[in-house]
Amino acid sequence: MTSSSAPPKILTPQLIVGLGNPGPKYDRTRHNIGFTAVEALARSWQIPLSEQRKFKGEYGEGTAFAGQKIRLLKPLTYMNRSGESIQAVVNWYKLPPESVLIVYDDMDLPVGRIRLRLAGSAGGHNGMKSTISHLGTQNFPRLRVGIGRPKPAADGSVSHVLGKFSPRENEILSEVLYLVRDAIEVSLKEGVEKAMSLYNSRNLAESA
Repeated sequence: MTSSSAPPKILTPQLIVGLGNPGPKYDRTRHNIGFTAVEALARSWQIPLSEQRKFKGEYGEGTAFAGQKIRLLKPLTYMNRSGESIQAVVNWYKLPPESVLIVYDDMDLPVGRIRLRLAGSAGGHNGMKSTISHLGTQNFPRLRVGIGRPKPAADGSVSHVLGKFSPRENEILSEVLYLVRDAIEVSLKEGVEKAMSLYNSRNLAESA
């Protein structure tokens, strides 16, 4: 059998990281949607998270479904140093960077949209800049969760990302978190590319 006839390798995550900032001040803010998503996964899969000093974050491992082992991480280093925590887990378990799925907020997507990609730049996101720097590559999957842009009369992007979602946005986000879980479960079972084809075009704001 020649190598050209071998089936293509399916990319499935082993570590899921939600980006955010620690502390009550940042809890449930737009910038912390990565934390919120990982907490929702931990509840759904019944994986307890606890602070691990060696990983500089809250960490847990267990089975997502069908006996599939998965690791969850919330870096507690503050956003612009997220890569320190991620690198600590990757080095400890000797994980390839392409097995790390990062969940984080994106102003370029409206609330109600998510987007999976296999690789890419940081796009101005400080948590992703740190992650790319510490992993030494851009070739790892990421799931961006839309938080929308500030209204023209608003104070600006910083106050927007560090602000809370509106009651209407929170209604949509409760469904978005189920969408995130479903997309990640497809990624674990059938690969990230399959999940991209199923979920990148979904818009929950339109159907709400």
